[in-house]
Amino acid sequence: MAIIGASATPNKVGYILVRNMLKSGYQGKIYPINPQGGQILGLKAYTSVKEIQDNVDLAVVAIPAKLIPPVVEECGEKGVKSMIIISAGFKETGKEGAELELQVAAIAKKYGLRIQGPNCLGAINTWAPIDLSFAAALPKKGGIGFISQSGALGTAILDWILKKDIGFHSFISLGNKADLDEVDFIEAMAEDPDVKVILLYLESIERGSKFIEIASQVTKCKPIIVVKGGTSSAGAKAAGSHTGALVGSFLAYQKAFEKSGVILADTMEDLFNYAIAFMEQPLPKDEGIAIVTNAGGPGILATDLVERLGVKMAEVKGETKEKLKKGLPAAASTGNPIDVLGDAGADRYAFAIEEALWDQGINLVVVLLTPQAMTDSMATADAMVRLNEKHPEKTMLAVFMGGDQVEGASKYLKDKGIPCFDFPEKAIKTADAIYRYSRYLKTPEQKPTNYTVDKKKVDSIFKAVRADCRKVLLPTEAAEVARAYGIAAPPSKLAEKPEDAVEYAMEMGYPVVMKIVSPDILHKTDIGGVVLNITSPEEVHQAFADIMAKSRKAHPEAKIYGVSVDKMVPRGREMIVGMSRDPQFGPMVMFGLGGIYVNFLKDVAFRIAPLNARDAEGIVKETKSYTLLKGIRGEPPADIAALEEMILRISQFVTTYPEVAEMDINPILVYGEGGGCQALDVKIALRS
Repeated sequence: MAIIGASATPNKVGYILVRNMLKSGYQGKIYPINPQGGQILGLKAYTSVKEIQDNVDLAVVAIPAKLIPPVVEECGEKGVKSMIIISAGFKETGKEGAELELQVAAIAKKYGLRIQGPNCLGAINTWAPIDLSFAAALPKKGGIGFISQSGALGTAILDWILKKDIGFHSFISLGNKADLDEVDFIEAMAEDPDVKVILLYLESIERGSKFIEIASQVTKCKPIIVVKGGTSSAGAKAAGSHTGALVGSFLAYQKAFEKSGVILADTMEDLFNYAIAFMEQPLPKDEGIAIVTNAGGPGILATDLVERLGVKMAEVKGETKEKLKKGLPAAASTGNPIDVLGDAGADRYAFAIEEALWDQGINLVVVLLTPQAMTDSMATADAMVRLNEKHPEKTMLAVFMGGDQVEGASKYLKDKGIPCFDFPEKAIKTADAIYRYSRYLKTPEQKPTNYTVDKKKVDSIFKAVRADCRKVLLPTEAAEVARAYGIAAPPSKLAEKPEDAVEYAMEMGYPVVMKIVSPDILHKTDIGGVVLNITSPEEVHQAFADIMAKSRKAHPEAKIYGVSVDKMVPRGREMIVGMSRDPQFGPMVMFGLGGIYVNFLKDVAFRIAPLNARDAEGIVKETKSYTLLKGIRGEPPADIAALEEMILRISQFVTTYPEVAEMDINPILVYGEGGGCQALDVKIALRS
């Protein structure tokens, strides 16, 4: 290992890097590099990496940014395999710094040299051991791998875990991600058997599709837990389609994490609470959480949160209930929560906990304790440890509320592998995270459905649109694309004059619908650009004239291609399916209540394409509209199967064609069971 920018001056970055490496217990060779040569902390200093006779696996760079390009060149010529660039002064400083960063990355790529950083706080590995950071001390050895996009947050966390005595495997500061990013380090940690759980603090993911691919593989064997910075909706972009307008910047990340089995934590404390629980306790075999408490209030708070989060409270079985009734005071509650009363000693707690653990319908037990006059917290903790060892297949979490009276017992539980919290909400959120991951692991893998489609037809339409220097397809073209993908859409033709409109209406048969056709007019209804239920040639003539006049008045600069004539179809339940392409994760498919109120009611759900049959079912069931589709107040159920197939066909289309920027079908008319669906108004916009 070469430390380029090593210094003999205390408190300089180059001094701290050498000192921390020596303190870490690293057994390999360390080569300080300093133009002055001499000695640094007892090690011979070299003026250049080229002076070193041995091979160098890793170079750590802490010199001014402008001096780094020739150093990277030297390292490349030397055959150095990897480099950590601590130095700042790159793209975080503006255009000039960004150009310098690109230069450094290009030189490294030329030699196959991989870079962590720049503008990062280094790396720690307690198993190697390596300490290339500014931490006060090396954390104790453990199973947590932590990847942070924020260096300052990383140093604060390192200091915090020293105080909390949490075992760590490794810490990686990503910095500017000029080369290596979170995906690379997730892959590396996945291959290391000593890493039991992978934690991330992320602000951005550039390789979204690759992240989903790798994370989906890794989460099958070890948990990945993320805290995401930048979750506000302020980053949501303005868009022409309903879907684009409803997609927030954070939503795509949420859906990407769900798709790949990554657990999203709200806070840094949650992040570590979840990690410790995953490492220390088994995953529950099935649903069913029970709460054992000596205080009603905390039990109620815990139960309320269980219900809000959608975790299943176990039903205490009759046999268990009878045993609890016999062994507990008459005033105790034998339901769930199991309230052992405020005067409960360790024996009463042990009895109630063990009965809960024997119950086959209870797979996770949360023990709540408040320090009352008769409470022996240490004896209760000891009983819990013994029961946890006796029932290793069951998950156990503890909440010991209070201060000095429970501090020793709480530490004892943690030392013995039972996560212990100071408030019930933390334990229940942790239980929810455990169940989210457990459900993901139990979900069978399912591949997207591939339908036979007319891809040549779509290719020819897109080619014609490009030739016309347009990005937005005309409604007639969009409907044709939909039909090419097996999506039912009413007959539609473009009329440039009223006589054509009459002819097309006669061919289709009355009644018909007429709509303005202009890529510059997205919301046609708002300006009177749509006329429904036209039943005669005279009405067609009049509608053509009215639509053109109103459209030109509302949008005098708009390019108008004419008026579409569409066969009017029977009314059905109005739904919307759309797609907005997220810059990181690709096509985001939306489903929800359609019609003119979609932007106001916002009864919508999202998934990242490609979707499989389970995704299509889930996206429909996630909305309130699902209740309407099932049929209410005597209405017959809708053709949900046909709707789900349409969603899957749209998913296949937007996955196949990355040039599609946005798509909306609003409304989709869904008919009764067996009646199918009709795509009434199809909008498709291509990328520039």
